[in-house]
Amino acid sequence: MAGTQFSSEALSNRLSSGVGKYNLRKEKFRLFSSLRRDEARQFVAFTDKKDLNHAAVVGGCSFRHRNFTTPLVTNRRKIRFPVVGDQLGSSEVEERIALQEEHVPDSAGNGAPGLTEVPFSKSHSPNVKAELLKLSIPAIAGQALDPLAQLMETAYIGRLGSLELGSAGVSVNIFNYISKLFNIPLLSVATSFVAEDISKNEIKASASENGLPEESTNGKPFDGVSERQQLPSVSTALVLALAIGIFEALALSLGSGLFLNMMGISSDSPMRIPAQRFLSLRAFGAPAVVASLALQGVFRGFKDTKTPVLCLGIGNLLAVVLFPVLMYSFRLGVTGAAISTVVSQYIVTFLMLWFLNKRAILMPPKLGSLQFGGYIKSGGFLLGRTLAVLTTLTLGTSMAARQGPVAMAGHQVCIQVWLAVSLLTDAMAAACQALIASYLSKGQYETVKEITDFSLKIGLFTGVSLAAILGVSFGSLATLFTTDAAVLGIVRSGILFVSASQPLNALAYIYDGLHYGVSDFAYAARAMMIVGAISSAILLFAPKAMGLTGVWLGLTIFMGLRMVAGYLRLRSRTGPWWFLHTDLQRAEVSLAG
Repeated sequence: MAGTQFSSEALSNRLSSGVGKYNLRKEKFRLFSSLRRDEARQFVAFTDKKDLNHAAVVGGCSFRHRNFTTPLVTNRRKIRFPVVGDQLGSSEVEERIALQEEHVPDSAGNGAPGLTEVPFSKSHSPNVKAELLKLSIPAIAGQALDPLAQLMETAYIGRLGSLELGSAGVSVNIFNYISKLFNIPLLSVATSFVAEDISKNEIKASASENGLPEESTNGKPFDGVSERQQLPSVSTALVLALAIGIFEALALSLGSGLFLNMMGISSDSPMRIPAQRFLSLRAFGAPAVVASLALQGVFRGFKDTKTPVLCLGIGNLLAVVLFPVLMYSFRLGVTGAAISTVVSQYIVTFLMLWFLNKRAILMPPKLGSLQFGGYIKSGGFLLGRTLAVLTTLTLGTSMAARQGPVAMAGHQVCIQVWLAVSLLTDAMAAACQALIASYLSKGQYETVKEITDFSLKIGLFTGVSLAAILGVSFGSLATLFTTDAAVLGIVRSGILFVSASQPLNALAYIYDGLHYGVSDFAYAARAMMIVGAISSAILLFAPKAMGLTGVWLGLTIFMGLRMVAGYLRLRSRTGPWWFLHTDLQRAEVSLAG
């Protein structure tokens, strides 16, 4: 422990031969000592070696005495990184400060200049605003590709008849529910864990070779020359994706009848046979769907959102081409639609694996290096969170259906637009998560502060802009979905819900991305369960008195409480965001000769 800590006793012993005692100015010392020992080592590791040896930095120390920093860089112990489970709260920080100050010597008396005004978190001065936008734009496109392909599939199936459309619609809803429940947690956890692993490798390489860490490769072609990285988080994500995918495939194929019964499709329903056949075929694509989402999380961890867009674009384009060929030319009907989708899903997965294999070793040399514990713990939290979200939204749909078919149709149009426009801020939240996980692992707190501030501002701007656009155009936009006058009347009555809630939605998604970035999965899950319980209670009772307006009120409150929960965590001085409330701009150390 002593060999890896900036304690006053260790420094005094090393400097006693000629440098003399050192003096730490108390204000700056409180700041520097509030950092974890591991973060201090990261700071030294990230400081360029030539700067440590430069006379302008070390001051009056002779060459013989400047080498006191070398063991801290080259012989340090294994670096640990600041994930949420190991963050210091404010009380822990104050306690550690008090313990450190007991060892601080009084004034040394000599005024030889030393390590003065060392910027702590400005090592590389990254342009995080440009980097955030560069990651967000492709992420938006990537999130839009799958819904567009599903829309095309629905359009082709709709030409076959209402029976086929209804049966396929029920099956798709079952498939999507199961997929979101298990796949979204893996996607989110993989993003943070891979970003942290990459930062570990960069810090080790910087400390041992004095090389600058490799920045984002987003949009840059991979030349195949750089060494492939061995990242346990990547291998773990792939193994878990395979296991979860096989489980989903078996559950959906063997339990298709049970799921259809739960959806109200009885054995004597005319939709039962085509729906069960469609769901069983789609189940074969479950392993590919899980793997592709896990791989998207891995690429986000690499700060690369363009490669997934390329793969998704190729796969979904193939699906759109296959739909009419298999459904009409080969007369396979709904079965042809399912086959087209499954083939495209495997194409996407194989393409992503091919690109990933160029930059990372897919499987570890031994299974012992896999990180199942961290994935299962964090994924378990997010599984509960996803279940709370899906349950609340499903309850809202159920309460709307009880208002009658016209009300349900109008609600469906409103909710689809409401969810679709959220892709903008959801993609930005994913970019925030990747950047924060990366820079936080390097101890670059000022950069994390900048990302947090900018993402919240642009999220609010996006939300307000969407509110204005939808408030003006949604009435006309609704005619693209239906021409029924009664349904349009219901839709127009929901304009206030769709538009006014957009700022709340935008900030709620951004806060999710921020908390995932610091691996605060436990808080995200617990907060969402509480929010979901409150919102569900409102959804159960409000529609009875207010009709469809009560459903929209409950959903608006749901998003508002999500936003409030995210804000309160950010304002807390005892959680993983403690550094937002501390001045980390500069840490000054004076050496007395």
